Amino acid sequence: MTGIDILMITYNRPEYVRLSLPHLLSTCPDDARVWLWHNGTDRATLDVVEELRHHPRVHRYRHSVENAGIREPTNWLWREATGEYLSKVDDDCLPVPPWLSVLRRAHEDVPDFGVIGTWRFPAEDVDQRLVAAKLADYPGGHRLLRNHWVQGSGYLLKREMVRRAGPIAASESFTTWCIRAARLGWINGWYHPFLQEDHMDDPRSPHTIYRSDAEFLARRPLSARRTGVTTVAEWTEQMRHSARVVQAAPLDLREYSGWRRHRRNAVRRIRLALTGRAPW
Repeated sequence: MTGIDILMITYNRPEYVRLSLPHLLSTCPDDARVWLWHNGTDRATLDVVEELRHHPRVHRYRHSVENAGIREPTNWLWREATGEYLSKVDDDCLPVPPWLSVLRRAHEDVPDFGVIGTWRFPAEDVDQRLVAAKLADYPGGHRLLRNHWVQGSGYLLKREMVRRAGPIAASESFTTWCIRAARLGWINGWYHPFLQEDHMDDPRSPHTIYRSDAEFLARRPLSARRTGVTTVAEWTEQMRHSARVVQAAPLDLREYSGWRRHRRNAVRRIRLALTGRAPW
């Protein structure tokens, strides 16, 4: 069992897919297979996918007329893929080309590595004090910014991790699945020095579709709608806040269960009620 199986889920963003899908197909290694899952019926996005779904690197393709979200397609890949490593790249992300070779080498050298990933925040969001407190060195000259979860794009994980932890449960997000896997002993985090992932939904990306508040309001991502964000400036601040959260997140797994978790959830609800923004 060798190789890498990579999932891309596409939905309603033709401008992004026209960049991200060719980028993935042209930069993944020879033994990588791309699995495409298209959600929804947006004609412009579907046209881009149809143009490329017969590319030699595309191994499997599924189209869900309903928006199946992330969990179902991810579990589909995890259940049916046969590669030694599993990955996912969002349709609004462009990881730097060497990311897969670097992350695979790290996995080969460190058996306990679980989900390790690229970094999607610009340099201005990096707090060197917070990063230094969570950096750890490993055999083979590898270094991670430790965290019990990474974002759901631009990561690489071992198939063995899924075998031991199981699929993402109906009650879980990818974040909570990562935390559950960390309790089994897997080491998660971002490779350091950071392997950059251009997150095009960040208004600071040169490829973003959000050039004005009107454009943003018309095509807000789901997380922005949930938190009441209505302007580009507010969305940019939410990106900055997300960067602070992951850099400051505790490594004590007790913080993510029991009364500590309930306390953090209470703080989250209060913050959301008062400001429209959640700290997690």
